[in-house]
Amino acid sequence: MTTQRIGLIVPSSNVTMETEIPALLGHEDRTYHSSRAVLHNVDAESLHAMVGEGDRCAGELADAGTDVIGYACLIALMAEGAGAHERVERELGAVTTRRGAPCPVVSSAGALVRTLLDLNLRRVTVVAPYVPALTGMVLEYLSGYGITVVDSLSLGVADNREVGRLDPAGLPELAERLDRTRVDGVVLSACVQMPSLSAVEPVQRALGLPVVTAATATARELLSATGTTTRIPGGGAALDEEVRRVEG
Repeated sequence: MTTQRIGLIVPSSNVTMETEIPALLGHEDRTYHSSRAVLHNVDAESLHAMVGEGDRCAGELADAGTDVIGYACLIALMAEGAGAHERVERELGAVTTRRGAPCPVVSSAGALVRTLLDLNLRRVTVVAPYVPALTGMVLEYLSGYGITVVDSLSLGVADNREVGRLDPAGLPELAERLDRTRVDGVVLSACVQMPSLSAVEPVQRALGLPVVTAATATARELLSATGTTTRIPGGGAALDEEVRRVEG
């Protein structure tokens, strides 16, 4: 079996995606390779500067011959405004082509949008680590794709390193606090830096609702982009069904 090379563009302070994605997808026939873009505080100016490093990061991963690249910072793209993930995925894909190693590029922002739409989760609740203004950007971004956020919770953590230290054991209680009236599902972590994987299945069982996170949605699209059709235990709603390949 050919080994797949999974590329990740992550904030320099991110410590979560390089653990949760391999935990989901495994190491038997995959290796994982990262390029880092500077990000310390989660604020609009710092996020915009991080997005500006995307071309360099995509080029570095193309040099490694990755089979797919995941842009693993949801809020960085959503803070850029409506449709940003579509533009950035296209532009970074063009970078890999120019480097002579074309490969598909997906993003956590795009993955969350597409996964919610694919699963017909049009009314959701959201837990996010951000300050309220940034959580508002997430809600507005999702609204632009016809996804209504019925209720949300902002944890108000601005230091991205501190986001990575949040305890996923607290997520079930946070999810219980949200208004779930007439919702289709729960976005348990709208941030790839906020650890959540260990809480996905327990919360899904407790609430009786589909649970998706930015990380599980990204894992779904990394599989799809490489033509892998498999169910992943522990991945919640995003990985409970056969994954369809993303074309183009």
